[in-house]
Amino acid sequence: MPTALAGRLAAALENRTDLLARLHAEDTDCYRVFHGTAEGQPGLTVDRYGDLLLVQTFHRSLTPDELAAVEGFYAQTFPALTAIYNDRSQKNSRIRNPLPAERQGVAAQAHTVRELGVRYRVQARHDGQDPWLFLDMRAGRRHIMQAAAGKSLLNLFAYTCSIGTAAAVAGARQVVNIDFAAGTLAVGEQNAELNSLRIQPQFIKSDVFPAVRQLAGIGQPQFVRGKRMPAFPKLAAQQFDMVFLDPPRYAKSLFGVVDLVNDYPAVFKPALLCTAEGGTLYCCNNVAAVERDGWLAQLQRSAAKASRPIRSFEWIMPEADFPSPDNKPPLKVLALRV
Repeated sequence: MPTALAGRLAAALENRTDLLARLHAEDTDCYRVFHGTAEGQPGLTVDRYGDLLLVQTFHRSLTPDELAAVEGFYAQTFPALTAIYNDRSQKNSRIRNPLPAERQGVAAQAHTVRELGVRYRVQARHDGQDPWLFLDMRAGRRHIMQAAAGKSLLNLFAYTCSIGTAAAVAGARQVVNIDFAAGTLAVGEQNAELNSLRIQPQFIKSDVFPAVRQLAGIGQPQFVRGKRMPAFPKLAAQQFDMVFLDPPRYAKSLFGVVDLVNDYPAVFKPALLCTAEGGTLYCCNNVAAVERDGWLAQLQRSAAKASRPIRSFEWIMPEADFPSPDNKPPLKVLALRV
């Protein structure tokens, strides 16, 4: 098995020769070097983040021999990188494996990486479980950077605000990032500080539902069915040239439920109403079981019902370091002109 695994790692790297040359020329040093689902080892991913090599497993742990094969292969091909193995194969995808003492400090240290000339903060291990920069969203950030100059952007479920940072670097005139988690918004502020920006992005800690309802002009009452809602920032109604909507698969609060499988329109409609006439609403759905054409049809029906029909749409596919043999990657990103 270790010999076969090393062969798969080598084939994946060979297949990326041209892509990595292009990415390096674009001032990018973070990308996926092995995408196991499509390259012969389901559940194993290997990502380069600057001087880090992040190895992750999602279905089962690597055996000691397999881990030695992975680390040995990349020690030869990327000798300057430090490999960090995060085993996330158990319930809730929590990291469960201890690290050698000499790598613990590196894993807990913040590092700076580059993508398309933009600087981002990453850390191999932190209080959360997901990386601070999702590499399959590079295509989305590239699209945003090509369109953002002179425009306003609303970034919903902003996480570490990579979309907002990319837009600000590309010359957006206003960027508003909204997320409920103070910790990830703080990383977003660090991302902004790493780059020379002509504007100061906004970072709003809020449940997305009351924020987007206020911005859409729907309003958020302080009492619902006689019950006082949790405190939320008060925002004036505003429409944006670009709105980026990237919700989690499922989340529930007193303000509403995010459910990408059963009720995407719950977050889609207010985001649509925040999008200026002639603007672009970017919608993301990372649930592999959701079929993309059916999802698009659902969004078209919801938009028509809101009297804001979709004028045109464009699928934004992950780049070549995330191969998809059936052309149906789990991450679906739609740019909707409304």
